Amino acid sequence: MKKAISVLSGGLDCCVATSAYANEYEIHAITFDYGQKSFKRELRAAREICEKMNWTHEVIELPWLSQISTSSLNTCEEIPEVTADDLDDAKRSIETASSVWVPARNTVFTSIALSYAESMGAEIIIVGWDAEEAATFPDNSKEFLENFNKLIEAGSPDDIRIEAPAIDLNKEEIVMLGREVGAPMDVSYSCYKGGDKHCGVCESCMRRKRAFKKAKIKDLSEYEN
Repeated sequence: MKKAISVLSGGLDCCVATSAYANEYEIHAITFDYGQKSFKRELRAAREICEKMNWTHEVIELPWLSQISTSSLNTCEEIPEVTADDLDDAKRSIETASSVWVPARNTVFTSIALSYAESMGAEIIIVGWDAEEAATFPDNSKEFLENFNKLIEAGSPDDIRIEAPAIDLNKEEIVMLGREVGAPMDVSYSCYKGGDKHCGVCESCMRRKRAFKKAKIKDLSEYEN
């Protein structure tokens, strides 16, 4: 079977994106520890996803990234809490995105995934980048995807490409795709804060809750709020 590398944080988007290729590829998932508050909980989710889907899994530690980051994800700074109305407020979304921005995170992750793809003979790298997050995170955008694939074409001796099946989708559509491809969304974890349950008030949790509600699909996640 053809091989794929998945950048798997344990979150909803990458869970669904990777599941979309589960029948076509032998998947090796990699999860990054960059000192994020939610790492232990993300790791549990990633492992549970991989166990359910019979994917191999590996953790890559990036202590230097936590040392240079000023993000609220991996510093003592408090993670912003939002309301449902904030999700469609461009100014507020930009503020919260700035708070959780980790320097060049997707560039670093995808570059490392490319190394794994070359070394393991994988044909694709699967990522969970999507249109809803691209509105405030440029490293989730279609432009970023297209340019990174051009970089691989120019710089890699192998025929490898990044696949982002959610690149044109919002969160509601991602949930619907997840149901279609049989993704184990129930064990995925999206919270920035890292509690055993989703906090329910960080932006990632709020977008997750809204997505399931709008898709009219039962959300089996546990929330504190």
